[in-house]
Amino acid sequence: MPVAVISDIHGNRHALDAVLADADDRGCDEVWCLGDVVGYGADPNGCVATVRRFATVCLAGNHDLVAIGTLPSDAFSPDAAAAVRWTAQELSAEHREWLGTLRPQATAQGCLLVHASPLHPVWEYVLTAEQAEASLDAFDEQVALIGHTHVPLSFSRAGTDPVALERRGDGAAAAIGARRWLLNPGSVGQPRDEDPRAAWLELDPYEGRATWRRVRYDVDGAARAIREAGLPTALADRLSVGR
Repeated sequence: MPVAVISDIHGNRHALDAVLADADDRGCDEVWCLGDVVGYGADPNGCVATVRRFATVCLAGNHDLVAIGTLPSDAFSPDAAAAVRWTAQELSAEHREWLGTLRPQATAQGCLLVHASPLHPVWEYVLTAEQAEASLDAFDEQVALIGHTHVPLSFSRAGTDPVALERRGDGAAAAIGARRWLLNPGSVGQPRDEDPRAAWLELDPYEGRATWRRVRYDVDGAARAIREAGLPTALADRLSVGR
């Protein structure tokens, strides 16, 4: 049965609900979350509650760790830092405690799961073939699932061949075969590939097939919630343009 791989929800409950409904319609029987459940968006508690209910695996992302005080916000932009301070104040004690149990790396059904990269599970943005080359050498499994960049991508390599990098649009599919892979589902709550639709990955580990999915959601409602919460307006504005 296929698995729904999601990442970078960022407090966007409108997008999360749409993705989970789409995954259910497609028959996914598990949800794996690669982290950053909170940050940027206006419903951190709703997103944590939903992920706790539906995800069989959930990782800690950098925004999650900053929100609970495990990491400093020094590397964040001013808007991201403002949002994570607000998130820290909004999180319930129960949800803060649950986020504190998460780690940025796990394994499931023969796949490695990391928030950012196999080399640096919390912070590294894998966007180039050169970065992927080092990451592909850093784990033993055939497939690693990565998030953090908010861009749906795949990197693959057969033997000593150069790394193949592909941007993945809605419905794009990959047959895992004998190659080694880094698969990025893109972002549920804040896509950055100029497509505002929520992104996720339908993965069948046993059949060896991955399909990238996009789903429309109430972008205006999510943006309105950000503004009403008093968060930086740029975080609302970017949702409609997917950047």
